[in-house]
Amino acid sequence: MLFEVRGFRFCSSAKMLAALVFILLCIQPGHGQTCTEGFAYDRMSRQCIDEDECRTQPDVCRGDMRCVNQNGGYLCLPRTLYNQPYRPEIPALPEPRYPDSSDPFLPAPPRSVEPSYPRVRTTAHCILGYSPAEDGTCNDIDECETNSHHCNPTQVCINTAGGYTCSCTEGYWLIGGQCQDIDECRYGYCQQLCANVPGSYSCSCNPGFILNPDSRTCQDVDECEGEPCSHGCFNTYGSFMCNCDEGFELASDGTTCIDLDECSFSEFLCQHRCVNTPGSFSCVCPPGYYVFEDGRTCEDINECDTGNNTCTTAQVCFNFQGGYTCLDALQCHSPYVEVGDNQCMCSAENPACRDKPFTILYRHMDLSSGRTVPADIFQMQATTRYPGAFYIFQIKSGNEGREFYMRQTSNVSATLVLSRPIKGPREMVLDLEMVTVNNVINFRGSSIIRLTVFVSEHPF
Repeated sequence: MLFEVRGFRFCSSAKMLAALVFILLCIQPGHGQTCTEGFAYDRMSRQCIDEDECRTQPDVCRGDMRCVNQNGGYLCLPRTLYNQPYRPEIPALPEPRYPDSSDPFLPAPPRSVEPSYPRVRTTAHCILGYSPAEDGTCNDIDECETNSHHCNPTQVCINTAGGYTCSCTEGYWLIGGQCQDIDECRYGYCQQLCANVPGSYSCSCNPGFILNPDSRTCQDVDECEGEPCSHGCFNTYGSFMCNCDEGFELASDGTTCIDLDECSFSEFLCQHRCVNTPGSFSCVCPPGYYVFEDGRTCEDINECDTGNNTCTTAQVCFNFQGGYTCLDALQCHSPYVEVGDNQCMCSAENPACRDKPFTILYRHMDLSSGRTVPADIFQMQATTRYPGAFYIFQIKSGNEGREFYMRQTSNVSATLVLSRPIKGPREMVLDLEMVTVNNVINFRGSSIIRLTVFVSEHPF
């Protein structure tokens, strides 16, 4: 907002329009009849009178400014903020005495002119606003100091040359002759929070911000500098966020991290047993197993291959899932004789072998506990074929719980099928019989496979 006073331009805020004062010098023109700037010499009254620049100079104020004449100058005031300024009444001065107008050699009495500034006279007569001094000059009267002004109680008096101006203090503006508080908060003086107070305002910031030195704008506080989080911290605009390392989760307070119990998420996380650790978990396998490379499944330890067993040199180490067993050397009971390859034979020429199986073959196998059924687990096949003969396959003993049955797959072969799940650990001995029948030569004989099944404790 601009104020212009006789060629000078001043800036002012909407909070207050300062009164601009021109101090006028009391000059008594000499024979040259000169006056100070803003005044013109009037020949009839023989004195300096004020020039009304608002009338004599077109468009002296620019834009939406209004020209207000002042003694010795003028003011440009905004039309929208201020009403017409208060101008005290100027009382009429005593009529000056002139010589007799009948004297033809004297000039005619001057026309009536309202004096506004000191008259240039030889006597110490002063216009309103001035008082005569001892040296014959006129001194300005400070109406504000003498309390002789007519300003509203809400206004502030500012002394001017020959008069005074009524204005408002900072934080107020003149409306209808009254100084009213300016609501700075309404005009966005503060970046965030604003509280209006009479004649001023106060700015503050939201949580997470601090007020800048300009007392108006706010800057973000980096809360992470105070290390409020137990693990990681991420600063955000006006706040912050905590994050946790892998295997942890944020607690309800938003700053501390608590361990996640991964083992509680699923019972299938580990093949055998899950052990929770800070920020992670580990899988544990039972004795006889080791944790595989995937960290979750269990693999059998072959104690027979690693040598980590207690078998003697006379025994044979047999590995099964989760353990091993030491097999003693084969002993064929009479009337059977050993013929090698874990096989005992009873000779047909021996009368004691009548009605006994011709051969007994010893075999061993392992089976996982709880294996799904049905499952083909062992196969039998005739190695010697005779013309006109046929074969019958059956479980002769060891199947009291009916966990198995034989399924003949051809006239010379059959398969042992697991029909019911078996829980271990358990050791089972099955005699699988192959009966050979030849009606041409009227022959019937049998062979036995003595199958020992080691059922593991665990299903892997």
